[in-house]
Amino acid sequence: MGSEQDVMGKEVTDRFFNYCKVDTQSDEESETSPTTEKQKDLGRMLTAELTGLGAEEVFFDEVHCYVYASIPSTQGKAGKTLAFLSHMDTSPEVSGKDVKPRIVKEYDGTDIVLNEEKKILLSPATYPELQHYKGQDLIVTDGTTLLGADDKAGVAEIMTMAAYLLKHPEIPHGKIAICFTPDEEVGQGVDHIDLKRLGADYAYTVDGGALGELEYENFNAAAAKAVFHGISVHPGEAKGKMVNASLLATEFLSKLPASARPENTEGYEGFFHLTEMKGSIEQAEVSLIVRDHDREKFEEKKNFLQTIAAELNQHYGEGTVALSVEDSYYNMKEKIDPENLFLVDCAKQAMESLSITPKVQPIRGGTDGARLSYMGLPCPNLCAGGHNFHGRFEYIPVQSMERIVSLLVRIVETFPW
Repeated sequence: MGSEQDVMGKEVTDRFFNYCKVDTQSDEESETSPTTEKQKDLGRMLTAELTGLGAEEVFFDEVHCYVYASIPSTQGKAGKTLAFLSHMDTSPEVSGKDVKPRIVKEYDGTDIVLNEEKKILLSPATYPELQHYKGQDLIVTDGTTLLGADDKAGVAEIMTMAAYLLKHPEIPHGKIAICFTPDEEVGQGVDHIDLKRLGADYAYTVDGGALGELEYENFNAAAAKAVFHGISVHPGEAKGKMVNASLLATEFLSKLPASARPENTEGYEGFFHLTEMKGSIEQAEVSLIVRDHDREKFEEKKNFLQTIAAELNQHYGEGTVALSVEDSYYNMKEKIDPENLFLVDCAKQAMESLSITPKVQPIRGGTDGARLSYMGLPCPNLCAGGHNFHGRFEYIPVQSMERIVSLLVRIVETFPW
């Protein structure tokens, strides 16, 4: 690409800065779709930008906040359509309002002062992977909000790829579809996606972490809620009568192995994760998520919860514990391997051709790609380049974003159309 690499680098950085400044935080408590209206602000911005670039079939779903567009085939024949997707929302865990991104030029490997007034530091003592980026330019926050690289980096990278391909119709490729989704961070990213409008045969999400990450395995996931019913009696007269629902909840949780908590697991190890607990003597509730890459172990974990509930009901009386368990998504590996493994091989080949070391690893979480794969659209996940997602210490190297744009273009060039 020669000097155009520098132009693309500036484009992707400028786009990322613009998108970061739009508050698109989703809301897990909302019952609307999208969960927040403000996500539509970025949706409309991207729709206008795609139209200005000359993309085709540009459409904004004003009701559910999905952006669709396409880049026509340059091969003059009908063939397969490849889609690239990223999500517009940011995590509800940390504020995404008034994000103030800035670039730390040629990072020297020492502490970065994010906010001098509040004495907030981004330190390699806490985040040792910072040392990998000495000499590079890092985009950081001011320490009071998240940055939004998850997944506005992916959005900016796809947009910059689209701009490049539309300027270079001499590059041979089939039809490319683009889609930006809402509400991924609250598990609703593809709830209302129109796969017919998208019209893709295969896809990649650009929603991963560090440069080189390539993922086609993710957790099987379920959400569990246990409600405990107690009996309140004056503590002075409670013997043999009181049943404390809050203590029942703690008894339930005590039966879960400490070794199967998120803070004690890694790699392919699954877990039970307590996400919320509240209660009184009369009633208590606990909410958990269950995760495992192995489908059989996943089912065993869910059954174990049922066993604990049954034991407590047997001991304290039927109806003491009401447990509900609902599956959220499944491991996309079942849909990628082996029939669609060529998507992973294509991405690896593209990375290696650009001297990017592929880091094929399981996702310790979920992705829109998992749900899309089970909806009939095989969809591995590509790196977006950021670190420390969902927090005030989020950052992304400019050079990673530049190289990911090149990677997306190279995937297009090497895809078996």
